Amino acid sequence: MTDASPPARRSSRSGSTTRKSASARVRMTGKERREQLLDVGRSLFAEKGFEGTSVEEIAAKAGVSKPVVYEHFGGKEGLYAVVVDREVERLLGSITGTLTATERSRELLEQAALALLDYIESSSDGFRILVRDSPVASSGGGTFATIMSDVGTQVEHILIAEFKKRGMDAKVAPLYAQMLVGMVALTGQWWLDARRPRKADVAAHLVNLAWNGLKNLEAKPTLISR
Repeated sequence: MTDASPPARRSSRSGSTTRKSASARVRMTGKERREQLLDVGRSLFAEKGFEGTSVEEIAAKAGVSKPVVYEHFGGKEGLYAVVVDREVERLLGSITGTLTATERSRELLEQAALALLDYIESSSDGFRILVRDSPVASSGGGTFATIMSDVGTQVEHILIAEFKKRGMDAKVAPLYAQMLVGMVALTGQWWLDARRPRKADVAAHLVNLAWNGLKNLEAKPTLISR
């Protein structure tokens, strides 16, 4: 009888611990649980991609059952769409906010390039999610290509003013805006993993190519091979 007592006490302690853990999970509010699932999903989607992540993994890492994930987001697709929408909003906000910071064209290019690199540095997981081809349409149009296209549209007025100042055809300014944004975006994807040179140097070199190229634009460019 004496030998049987210690296991009984250990079982009681184990049961108490389990009840405490369960109680701690219950005390999390619905809003807190939703934010927790978003953080967990964001991390897994960045690491494994949409297809490589399962609801089981999300639930296990969050310490909940699968029905909890379905209750908050309706499934993996819903969770992914919210994650993407948040990253779209964050990235667009960081870049477009710089476009009204100054009226000087070169400084605008510098600030926009730095804003993208800042986002990559502070939100690497989010950037990895955005640059992947998304199988799920988000309400914010969440593919990296469409985001960058939107940014290009917002910088058109900068180039239109610059083209008019130089006596050039402003009708092609939207084309140049997309090319500039594309150059910055692709460089950002490369820097995501390289992380060298340092951020300010990358931005400086980007602007060096973009600005000095714009400075010496031909009014009516032609292909010499034609």
